[in-house]
This record gives sequence, C-alpha cells and structure tokens, in this order.
Amino acid sequence: MTTSLLLRNGTVIDTAPAPSVLGRADVLVEDGRIAAVGPGLAAPPGAEVLDATGRIVMPGFVDTHRHTWQTAIRAILPDSTLPAYLRRVLGELAPRYRPDDVYTGTLAGALECLDSGITTVVDWSHIMFSPDHTGADIAALRASGVRAVFGYCYGGNGDLDALAAETARVRREYFDAPAGTVSMWLAALGPEIAGEERALAEWRLARDLDLPVTVHMGGHGAESAARGLAFLEDNGLLGHPAMYVHANFYTEDAFKKIAANGGTVSATPGVEAALCIGDPATGRAHAAGVPTGLGADTVASGPGDMFGVMRAAYFLERARPGGAGTWFTTAQALRAATLGGAETAGLAGVTGSLTPGKQADLIVLRTDSLGMAAAHDPIAAVVLSAETRHVDTVIVGGRVVKRAGVLQGHDVPSLLSALESAAGRLAAA
Repeated sequence: MTTSLLLRNGTVIDTAPAPSVLGRADVLVEDGRIAAVGPGLAAPPGAEVLDATGRIVMPGFVDTHRHTWQTAIRAILPDSTLPAYLRRVLGELAPRYRPDDVYTGTLAGALECLDSGITTVVDWSHIMFSPDHTGADIAALRASGVRAVFGYCYGGNGDLDALAAETARVRREYFDAPAGTVSMWLAALGPEIAGEERALAEWRLARDLDLPVTVHMGGHGAESAARGLAFLEDNGLLGHPAMYVHANFYTEDAFKKIAANGGTVSATPGVEAALCIGDPATGRAHAAGVPTGLGADTVASGPGDMFGVMRAAYFLERARPGGAGTWFTTAQALRAATLGGAETAGLAGVTGSLTPGKQADLIVLRTDSLGMAAAHDPIAAVVLSAETRHVDTVIVGGRVVKRAGVLQGHDVPSLLSALESAAGRLAAA
C-alpha cells in the first residue's frame, strides 16, 4: 500500500544543481521518496496533507563531521586550542565513558541534529573502547531516526590485528544486512594522528571491507598535510574513497589531486576557528572542484546546529584579506550544508536535494517570527537569519520526526535527565 504525504503551498528551495527558489509550490512524497515538486499538485487518496503556507520547504541539512557522543560534555572546553582538546577530551574524559554514556550522548546528539533540521549526520566515533561501546553508539543512531554514516574508529590498544578483527566484526554483525538509515565508514586515525603504520592497516582494511574512509588530515600544519597526502599516494591509497576532515593546510594543487582521485572535504569552520586549527578550507576546496560539506564537529567547543556552522563558513570566507572570499555567497554556504554535504558523505544519490526519486529528507522552516519575517531572499534568510526555533517540521525518509516544533516518538525529558546525570559524572574532578 502506497503511503503519501503532500507539503502544500510552501516557498520551496531546491539545491540541485545549485540553490534556487522555486517559489510557491508543493512537494509530494510517496513511500518515503520525493515523487514530484511543483505548483498545484493533487493529493493522492488517503494522503496526509501538511499546509506549508508561510513556510520554507527545503532539503534537510547534512552534517559531514560530528563526534556525536560528546553531547554530555557540551561547552566544557571553550576558548581553547586543539592540543588542549586532545588532552582534555580524548585523554581525560573519553576513558570515563561507559557504554550507557555513549548511548545517552549519541541519542541526545542525534536528536539535537533532527531538532535543528539536520537529517543526515556523519558520526565520527572514536569512543569505541569495547564491543559494548560500539553497540551502544549504533543502537542510539538507529533509535533516533536520523540518517547517519557511522564512522567506526577502533579504540582498543595498538594491536593492528585486533583493529582488523574488530572492524570486520562490526561490519559483519551490524552492516552486512541492509542497514536502513545507518551505514558504515571506517574512521581512520592515521597517518597524521596515529602514524603511518596504523594508516596502512586502516586504509588497506577499508579497501578489503569495501568501506569508505573518513580521516582527520590536512589540519596539522602545511608540512604534515603535504607529507600525509604524499604517503597515501606513495602507497597506492589515494584513490580509495575518502573524506578529508580539517583540510585547512592543503594547497590548491593538493585539492586538485584529491578531486582527481574522488576524495571529498569536510570543513568545520566554527570549531576550526575556535581551536586555532587554521583558516577553513570551505571555499578553496570548493573552488578546486572538491565536493565540500560542513560539520559541527564537537559541541565541547562549538555550536551543534547547522545555522551557526553555515554562518561561520560564510563570514570567515568573506573576511579573507583583500576581498579574496567575496565570491563565496549565501547560496554556496547553503549548498555546502545540503547537497554538498551529501556529495561529501557519498549520499548524493540519496539525499541533499528535492530531486524526485531521492529519499524524502525535508525540513519546513517558519517565517512568521521576528528575525525571519519580511525576508526578501529566502536563501539568504536561511543562512543568515534562521535558528533552530524556526524548524517546524522535519522529515526523514518520508517519516515525520518533528512536527509543529516538537520531536516525535522520544521521551525527551527523560533523556535530558539521563544526559545531565552523565554530564555530572563524566566532568567530575
């Protein structure tokens, strides 16, 4: 039996091939996929109709890099630097996490995504200290209803045989069968963080298991960035599908090499600026032809909503000396947060735009409030003016997960209580 949903008479923004305002139009969803977009669409018999008059209807946001488990340590490290983050968060706080803390933090973080209009998230999870930690993270992602890429980063000892065995187990037990809205990538620590020996093991394992790689590379200085990329090239690994996170120090030639080998870039401009990692690569990567997306990274040091991230990208690009970034527009910021993010996460055929046949991952934004009313340019209003409070409706795969400003199907007060309890214990001296 076909299930249908019609979003009627909204101001529709599509993002393919570039963001554009389609004007007053309807969006028809059938069996979880976008069936048609246009004015005056007829509602099929039995269809649910959502009146979007006075609202903006657009694709959901795609967050290409987030350590979702860190929700319980929000704002624990403001005004800091990357070395302090590595020492405090990964060295001191992460080892305190129990599997139930991982579940609570990941579920709360995924719901935070949905609440703010992020329908897809790449969960870069380096809290995998045991099989129970791994199971808790995956269970939370699946329970939330978000579309997710689970980036598995082995967190045991330095035994590379154990890394291979456990990664293969996770792939086999959780993702060999159709995984619904959650898929798996390998989150690699090498070569710039954990060294070249581990990098060889990780990337070769990813090739053997047919898993794309998401890796922190390019954000540790120009020399490290050049050396790491050369290492991949010298070992025949550069052609493996990979997302390069924090690519701040890559040159134009490096970006062109990444693009030629099918790589993508995730920029997290807010946290990169806050932790003094370097100037975000958003515009330079995009200009070099690399699919480029945006990420919130960590709420320990930055915002967790895409509105804040888009604004950080937009203003930092346009503030480049001598007007070098004034070509970067609000439309380009919005594309990076939607279709660009989907391209970066290997999901361009699934989400990121209103193309018929794609999964119906949609958001509806209110415009009838101070701060959004009387906007002349809907795209600019989304990037420069909108906030989480304007997210009225969120749909993932045709299923309404937020309606009239309220998340559906979750006991949020109980979850917040569990999150506060975990936060107090984890941060205790």
